[in-house]
Amino acid sequence: MEGYHLLNQQVKKWIYQQGWSNLREIQQLAIAPILAGKTDVLISASTAAGKTEAAFLPACSRCMDIQDGVSILCISPLKALINDQYRRLHSLAEIVSMQLTPWHGDIPANQKNKLKKSPAGIILITPESLEAMLINDAGWFRTAFQPLQYIIIDEFHAFVGRERGQQLLSLLTRVEHLLGKLKDPIPRIALSATLGNLSSVPLSLRPNQRLKCQIIRETHTRSLINLQVRGYLEPKQQVRAKDDPAKIIKTTAFNQICLDIFRFCRGSNHLVFANSRAKSEAISVHLSDMCEQKNLPNEFFPHHGSLDKSLRESLEKRLQKDTLPTTAVCTMTLELGIDIGKVNSILQVGCPHSVSSLRQRVGRSGRRGNAAVLRMLIAEREITEKSDLIDLLHLELIQSLAMVRLLIGSKWFEPADPGLLHFSTLLHQILAILAQWGGIRIEQLYQLLCKEGPFQNITTNQFKALLSHMGLQQLITQTHNNILVLGEHGEALVNHYTFYSVFYTPEEYRVISENKILGSIPITGLLTIGQNIILAGQRWQIIDINTEEKIILVRHAGGGTPPIFESNSLNIHDVLREEMYRILCDEDFRIPVAHKKADFTDNNAKKLFKESCYVFKAFKLATEKLIQFGDTVYLLPWKGDKIVNTLFTLLLREKLSVDINAGIITIADTSIEQVKAVLQQLAQAQLGEAWTLAEIVPERKLEKYDSYLPENLQLMSYASQAFDIPATQEWLQQFADTKSEFSQT
Repeated sequence: MEGYHLLNQQVKKWIYQQGWSNLREIQQLAIAPILAGKTDVLISASTAAGKTEAAFLPACSRCMDIQDGVSILCISPLKALINDQYRRLHSLAEIVSMQLTPWHGDIPANQKNKLKKSPAGIILITPESLEAMLINDAGWFRTAFQPLQYIIIDEFHAFVGRERGQQLLSLLTRVEHLLGKLKDPIPRIALSATLGNLSSVPLSLRPNQRLKCQIIRETHTRSLINLQVRGYLEPKQQVRAKDDPAKIIKTTAFNQICLDIFRFCRGSNHLVFANSRAKSEAISVHLSDMCEQKNLPNEFFPHHGSLDKSLRESLEKRLQKDTLPTTAVCTMTLELGIDIGKVNSILQVGCPHSVSSLRQRVGRSGRRGNAAVLRMLIAEREITEKSDLIDLLHLELIQSLAMVRLLIGSKWFEPADPGLLHFSTLLHQILAILAQWGGIRIEQLYQLLCKEGPFQNITTNQFKALLSHMGLQQLITQTHNNILVLGEHGEALVNHYTFYSVFYTPEEYRVISENKILGSIPITGLLTIGQNIILAGQRWQIIDINTEEKIILVRHAGGGTPPIFESNSLNIHDVLREEMYRILCDEDFRIPVAHKKADFTDNNAKKLFKESCYVFKAFKLATEKLIQFGDTVYLLPWKGDKIVNTLFTLLLREKLSVDINAGIITIADTSIEQVKAVLQQLAQAQLGEAWTLAEIVPERKLEKYDSYLPENLQLMSYASQAFDIPATQEWLQQFADTKSEFSQT
């Protein structure tokens, strides 16, 4: 308890009142460096390990005597997290006599006015509200936050590598600039459970490196987890009732999954994670219907971002009270650390988006010393003569098994991508700074954003090109004495209520075939003319993309039954697909534990895995990267989305008829010999800059203000997220150097 003795007596009193016999490891380790206030601190520990207290106990010890002004600024990614922190920290703030103020769009004006009249203590805020504060009340902020000692960032992984993270880091630089603290920085304390490649995180926390960063992580933790991956089979045909041929007996995988969720969850508290809002609604309504049919009170409720705030909050309170059995069927809305009380288990329907996301979800159960319980429910199609290769390999199951191995066996999470060019957020921050200061010189702006701030990989030429284009669009203008100020269009953007946020909701495109609307899809990944998409259980080929009208024209595409697992994104990491390949090569997904290997699948999943291995072995996929089905060639790089997308677009540029899904590239109307010749030619060629590939993609808007960028910067920004030329060149070279016998069927 060495660190404990350094704490203020009132803080020790609060610890005693909680009934704690001792502090947790990270809480002990964090006390001395935070009290010293000479470094940034990164606290990396599992969910529910006490990271919030690890930061606030020493911070409050040091700041409790500062009465005139805000001394602790805590930034969270969600309003709900702020509300949760307020509940958790209220008694601590009270005992150390520190004012505690939550500040976001739903907080009543009288609560905010109290802080404005008498600024003091701790403020809990979102990046968007901090942005609004700097733009609208910079003078008050400079006075109110003058004694600021700490900036605490909760759930830091939710920001790193994203446009919202760039905004946050820029805001923190602007705060230090406004307070005259750039040369004498305010210590930043980042809290996270899932950060990959920890050694690189300090650069993500403070790009200008003016303070060193001390990393505090658990060393004696031993997290327990009860885990099972369950397989479900979508039958070839739906079975019809003998007495009524028009009636279909519900034997679908979806129905079986819902029956199991009902069986596992009824009677206690659980979280069921679905990967989309539509699936969340479908599962919850099916389960509530089951309750009604059995004359039972409903225990199953949806929770996602499209629901009204009051519905979400009432469900969260119901979980917290733990008086009625409750299962929330949610998207990623309950992934972060909102306190929802004791959750008996987590169920994941389908493969999650990332290993990091899976880790967050697992951490929602198993609190207070209990083992976490995770069930992954994965549906695959029964194999037929028309099955797609993705279905033959059961790739959703294989990806799920690989994620579990990386999570538990390797303790690996996706690291942040340092090569991204966030020009959209840079444009936003230029407008925000002009709104905050009224006007600024170009060299001062570049110094603040690119030298001191997070946009350090932006060159002076790129910065000038962006400013010139913003001038042409009347976003900014220059006065006679060379001061940049907002232009007419810039004023309109800044004054709109949506300006404070930089995150982008993918636009929905209507999908139309022969003047018939088939539905709509969000543009979240690579989409080009000639590519296939899956909608309404059928495969469609894109014949045109109208970016102005947000319309995709398609025609019906043949090629048998479309795969059940569709995954076109920009997010899957090389390590994950390499792990999938390794599992299939070894014909073994089990995790080494002590002197044995742990199996975590049910019998259905085992059977499906054996089928995957049989197909993998039959086509010699351990050595072959190309196989042929009729006149269609499949290319399997076993690499992440950046390399796969680069290969796909290079082949498209070579006028081949290509498609892409789940890391597999399909080339129609060709032969292995022709594809091999093209790949070998590419291996010897200079592939050029990645932005030239982006020219092929009609819809390139990935971030909120991309449409305001000059075309060359928009192309570069898209390319930094979608493509990787050097890594692809290396893969092509390895392919060209490998001798193989091609598989054909």
